[in-house]
Amino acid sequence: MAQRTSGVTAEELKDQLNIVDVINRVVPLKRAGSNYKGICPFHNEKTPSFIVSEQKQIFTCFGCGARGDVIEFTKKYYNLDFVEACEKLGRENGIEVEFRKGTENKKRDRYLSLNRTAARYFCKTFFEAKNPGYTYMRNRGMDDATLTRFGVGYADPEWDSLTKYMKSKGASDEELIELGLSSRARDGRLYDKFRNRVMFPIINTSGSVIGFGGRKIDEKDEPKYLNSPENPVFLKKNNLYGLNTAKQEVGDGKPAVIVEGYMDVMGLYRYGVKNAVASLGTALTENQARLIRRYTREVVLCYDADNAGINAALRGIDVLGAQDLKVRVFHVEDGKDPDEFVKIHGRDAFLELARKAPPATQYKLENAAKGMDLDTEEGKLEYLRRAAAILKALSPVERDIYVKSLSEKLKVSERAINEEVEITKDPAPPRPGNSVYAEDDEATELTSSDAYIIKALLTDPSLTEKLFEEPGVITSGLGKRIEDNLFRTYGLRGTYEEKDAYQGLDPEERQKASEALDQVALNGKEEEVFLENLTRYRLKKLRRKQGIIINNIDIAENSEVDQSTMEGLTMELIEVENMIKELEERDNGRK
Repeated sequence: MAQRTSGVTAEELKDQLNIVDVINRVVPLKRAGSNYKGICPFHNEKTPSFIVSEQKQIFTCFGCGARGDVIEFTKKYYNLDFVEACEKLGRENGIEVEFRKGTENKKRDRYLSLNRTAARYFCKTFFEAKNPGYTYMRNRGMDDATLTRFGVGYADPEWDSLTKYMKSKGASDEELIELGLSSRARDGRLYDKFRNRVMFPIINTSGSVIGFGGRKIDEKDEPKYLNSPENPVFLKKNNLYGLNTAKQEVGDGKPAVIVEGYMDVMGLYRYGVKNAVASLGTALTENQARLIRRYTREVVLCYDADNAGINAALRGIDVLGAQDLKVRVFHVEDGKDPDEFVKIHGRDAFLELARKAPPATQYKLENAAKGMDLDTEEGKLEYLRRAAAILKALSPVERDIYVKSLSEKLKVSERAINEEVEITKDPAPPRPGNSVYAEDDEATELTSSDAYIIKALLTDPSLTEKLFEEPGVITSGLGKRIEDNLFRTYGLRGTYEEKDAYQGLDPEERQKASEALDQVALNGKEEEVFLENLTRYRLKKLRRKQGIIINNIDIAENSEVDQSTMEGLTMELIEVENMIKELEERDNGRK
């Protein structure tokens, strides 16, 4: 163990640690030349491609592209932010970490303190006087113990109650706006963002209040749920509601039950199911899956039985499976929400449904059969095509089991099913985490690039054909939802209008998208603008790849990597550099 020191910086912390020692605690490493090799913890692999360089104090995976120093490894492996990773490394190695340039750290602590103050204010308002929020939650079957356990509060309907209180505690206008506790009116005054709502504090696994969700009480209010915006202490994709409460149960060997919302988590807890968490109203993310993996290897998905819930479950299966988590899926009976079901039927009935939940592959196959008449030849053929795409992604043993099952069910030979699987295209690989752009599936703002591309598409829908060839150009969550709408409409009609872009978006998202697009002026150069953004994306993507290959060549030279691998890397580098040169020349020719 390192000697205890007085207040080292992050850079000094790295100097005092050996990356090989840190990683070897969780990933078994073997010497390979002057480096060390092991199975990558960030993607599924059988042949080791994860290299740790003691000389350079970095790790690199030749399989998935993950790379970085000891702090980056700790962040990625344990799903922590920079400060948390440094603190964990310091704690485990007897080193006192001091952030001498601690502006960010101080701001983070300040914001967490303000959130805690707001949470106490909401909670006091909820419990100390009669109010519609408390009445609503009691009518939903919640008892005081559960309400207290989750820190539930109430935002009154007044214009600026919370704002005045927070300012009396020293909060600035800028802090309240960035945290999403207040908004600014046209006349410059601040007003409360949350009004006449039941308030659910979102608490991380360290016990800090990082954000809020507010549920409407009056049916005429919109939206139904209003959440804190993303800010320095709150990123939805990195957190799960209720995990601070459920982590002990999950850590004791129970599966994590993932449900859709705050009320589901609380309702299940109220009736004794204490291992439930929710994904904060968003599609399950890679970071959330990694967070779950810290506590368990088994997950049960329990989403609503509507199309949105089914689609969320199907996507969640893939995200969780990519983290090597065992997944089962079920929907509660009669289309009820989990909290309604457990209130009517009790804890044991819910747990029995969870116990009998089909494995992920079985669920996918059953879902693929919906709407198919399997008594007809046409129905069988269509279903087999769908099933083959699912079976293609399985391991040989798992595939064999399901092929046998399908053969018996459909009265089709195993050989024919296997041949159908073989001619089916490989499923699309998961989007890499080290994208050229910082992707955010939940972002509710359009990036500048996304706005220009979408504006060009809306002006000239024929450009959609070019976008089909380059998935990943649109990076923000809001942008990708609009892109999906346009692709779907284009496939049906061969064109689209601006209104088609906003299908399924909530009012706040529609407004933000519309405002962003209104600020874009193309001046009749929509194709030129579109191609410029496309080229910029391709160049950034290629330059990033170039840097990774150069680094990999450098590391491979000091590892037991065979000559054919080295030759392959060299040829790949030459090819990428030629592509960069060609794109740069083409781009310069347009200017």
